[in-house]
Amino acid sequence: MASDTRQLSLFGRVLHALPNWQRDTEVPGVQLYDRALLTAVLSLIGFGFVMVMSASMPEAQTLTGNPFHFMTRHVGYLLGCLIIAAFVLRVDMQTWQRMSPIMLLVVFFMLLAVLAVGTTVNGATRWLSLGPIRIQVAEVAKFAFSVYMAGYLVRRHQEVRENAKGFYKPIAVFAIYAILILMQPDLGTVVVLFVGTVGLLFLAGARLLDFFALIFAGILAFVALILLEPYRMRRVTSFLDPWQDPFGSGYQLTQSLMAYGRGDWLGQGLGNSIQKLEYLPEAHTDFIFAVIGEELGFIGIIAVLSVLLFVALRAIRLGNLCLVMDKAFEGYLAYAIGIWICFQTVVNVGASIGMLPTKGLTLPFVSYGGSSLWVMTAAAMTLLRIDYERRMSLVQAVQGRLK
Repeated sequence: MASDTRQLSLFGRVLHALPNWQRDTEVPGVQLYDRALLTAVLSLIGFGFVMVMSASMPEAQTLTGNPFHFMTRHVGYLLGCLIIAAFVLRVDMQTWQRMSPIMLLVVFFMLLAVLAVGTTVNGATRWLSLGPIRIQVAEVAKFAFSVYMAGYLVRRHQEVRENAKGFYKPIAVFAIYAILILMQPDLGTVVVLFVGTVGLLFLAGARLLDFFALIFAGILAFVALILLEPYRMRRVTSFLDPWQDPFGSGYQLTQSLMAYGRGDWLGQGLGNSIQKLEYLPEAHTDFIFAVIGEELGFIGIIAVLSVLLFVALRAIRLGNLCLVMDKAFEGYLAYAIGIWICFQTVVNVGASIGMLPTKGLTLPFVSYGGSSLWVMTAAAMTLLRIDYERRMSLVQAVQGRLK
């Protein structure tokens, strides 16, 4: 392993130097963390930095007079990612499991604080300001709720499978979170939480009757939320036919579609997007994928989606491996993160190509935004920690047999 260590990336060396990644337990020829997953995540974050710089410069010039304004802030977010990664990788999974109810409660009070003293941007109150740092609590809620659900399924697995009461308890907790998040308002995050909850309950073996009843109730609630809010209804109608009002409700989507059209197979070249010149709103955040399509073309789109799919499938595979080893909490948490990354990617891309209504969700690891990037980094590092502990268990089992 000494020769392998010299070949590690800078980030890999950070991992290797952490106290919990002990050298005396290493076995020659055995990798104690998933290098392919780490490489994929770092590639997405690095690619995101390049695309944020490319997509944000015109708007930054207009708003601040400094074309590198958003890029500079993004560098600060990346430094925050290193701190978060170093912390998460030191925390063992038993600690996460033990702290899951406390995390859920803390985020609950944070959601209440957002409604009381939150910062409003573009008509939505979703952020808590802590000095120069603004935290979008709904992003933190995704991670906290995933940890809570994994812990709940370990504690109440048999009850979830056999009793309606065990099935609907986490739904009640979800409902409380959903109401607070909808008051911000943020329907997109609620949908992500709902899909993650439904997915985990299904994988845990919940009764099909309860499962389909929940899906039906969720669909009815989603339709009602759209019908009761005029701005959501406008989003749906504009998504169905954006060219009916191309300079009004359908403006953002029509500009996004034009960006894809200009991209063709190979794109216009990095930095050569026309739509980012303040034609396409939110070009460096929610609609960054359209800029990727315009500058890098269909080939670039497929490459990015392939890496994101690899990360999601790696998480699902890790969940399977953990459940085989009777590591239920780790397995369900890996499942939750995989479903979360996959579904959020589908919603972001679907909104930008006109297949789904706009939901305001970022592209994982790529879009500009500190809260999203930090929480996604924490989720990815949690996957690495889960895989590390799984591999360590295998190594210790082999060493025990050799003694």
